[in-house]
Amino acid sequence: MKLTTTKLTSIPGGLAVAVLSAVSFGTSGALVKPLLEAGWSPTAAVTVRAFAAGLVLLPLAFVALRGRWAALWLGRWRVLGMGVVGVAVTQLAYFAAIQTIPVSTALLIEFLAPLILVGVAWAVSRRMPRPAVFLGSALAVGGLVLVIGPGAIQAVDPLGLTFAFLAAIGCAAYFFIAARPDRDLPPVALAAFGLIVGGLILGVLGLTGVLSFTATFGELPLFGAVAPWWVPIALLVVVSTAVAYGTGITATGVLGSRLASFVGLLEVVFASLFAWLLLGEQLTPLQLVGGVLILGGIAAVRSERAEVLLPPAAAMVPATRMTAEAPEPAPAASVR
Repeated sequence: MKLTTTKLTSIPGGLAVAVLSAVSFGTSGALVKPLLEAGWSPTAAVTVRAFAAGLVLLPLAFVALRGRWAALWLGRWRVLGMGVVGVAVTQLAYFAAIQTIPVSTALLIEFLAPLILVGVAWAVSRRMPRPAVFLGSALAVGGLVLVIGPGAIQAVDPLGLTFAFLAAIGCAAYFFIAARPDRDLPPVALAAFGLIVGGLILGVLGLTGVLSFTATFGELPLFGAVAPWWVPIALLVVVSTAVAYGTGITATGVLGSRLASFVGLLEVVFASLFAWLLLGEQLTPLQLVGGVLILGGIAAVRSERAEVLLPPAAAMVPATRMTAEAPEPAPAASVR
């Protein structure tokens, strides 16, 4: 009886923490867009965000590892995958996308990552998806047409949409990489070292001129006021990344990856709300309907077992955002 009571009382707390994680992740677009408009390049913004947030999470990673450095070495390819695909590709593409298209639009497109995995599994296995997966995929694609189709958004920027779809592909690729269960590498260690690796890679590419790397260090317009450049950076690092990862990992440990990933769908809601309140961006009624269809479709896809979404080589991480969710039984960090 005592075990049952403990479990029941932990669920509301876990849900509250999961919602806090969704809120924290949802602030990302609204915080970084003023930096991009002030002259920061996406490369510079992601580099600073990832590297600094990794350093913030590093003490927690050390505590979680408890001196088991062999686990970090054994998980080096997952860390590298997190850094290259999860940070250097996905986050960079997302930040590049929101330079020219609304935050909520870019996020809704990135949330289509599980559908890419469904398509890959279908092509490789040559087996039709299960009815719930097929229906969910159809709903999400229909919603996408409403979100980005003619008349849905004004002055659609093809380059921004391309970057958003690239972010979705990167997210799907990371899910595949991260799907290998690893009980030895703590999720917070994967997040911390993956962020640091990703930040270092982008920093080197930017400072050597391979990627555009620009930043401004004066005051900038921020939500109708003027603030020093470091204010949105600090909020982006602490709230949108460190707090978001920490609460995501905690929530997944309490709720399990599947329930936590469903709560994670609220990120789109909060991101759209922050973009509306702080940036003046809002979806049209048609886009709102499309967004509901996308989220409903993704929820239907996630309701099926992970193994039906990926080829037998791996099971999909049941999360479509930069949370700390991962395949059962061990949670792992995800991307954005």
